[in-house]
Amino acid sequence: MYLPNSFKEEDLPTLHKLIEETSFGAVITVVEGQPVVSHLPFYLDASRGKFGTLLGHMARANKQWQTFRPDQELLVIFQGPHTYISPSWYDQSSGTSVPTWNYAVVHAYGPPRLIEDFEAKHDLLQVEVNTFEAGFAHPWKMELPHDYERRQIAAIVAFEIELTRLEGKFKLSQNRPEIDRPLVIQTLEASARDEDQKVAALMREKYQS
Repeated sequence: MYLPNSFKEEDLPTLHKLIEETSFGAVITVVEGQPVVSHLPFYLDASRGKFGTLLGHMARANKQWQTFRPDQELLVIFQGPHTYISPSWYDQSSGTSVPTWNYAVVHAYGPPRLIEDFEAKHDLLQVEVNTFEAGFAHPWKMELPHDYERRQIAAIVAFEIELTRLEGKFKLSQNRPEIDRPLVIQTLEASARDEDQKVAALMREKYQS
């Protein structure tokens, strides 16, 4: 990833927060020079390993898991909020400008390890369900008929990735004159688009810290 120092984000809690709020990553492996990609939900266990551990699963019919190698890193990309930025929003004294895009993204690297044990897979799914159902007024509980549950779990491949490194790029107008940044934030906050609101919130966090 092209990563100018001005856009580099190395604060681990900030990177973990984006992963947890996104929870959906693009898993990339390479087989004989060809990229293979799956889009999957993930649970982050921030307490395991130096950079945390990702836990996830995919359909057994998805053959990408057969490309996993314990001695080879894979990449998971978590795309945070992003939006178009118009030069018309800048202070006119800033000079001639061009359009750009503000965004936040985290690249997570690590070797995958398959989870084969039935109980371990069941526990992983239970953690995922509890995490993603937590915000609902009436959370769904994973209380399934025994045979049905075993068939469903047999149809997936679970895995974990103890992260060896994290790369964060938070491009939030750091390269603009200081006078322009509040104008961009104000314009985004006035937008009805949820994505614009999220980018504005990230910018406020960035410049108030």
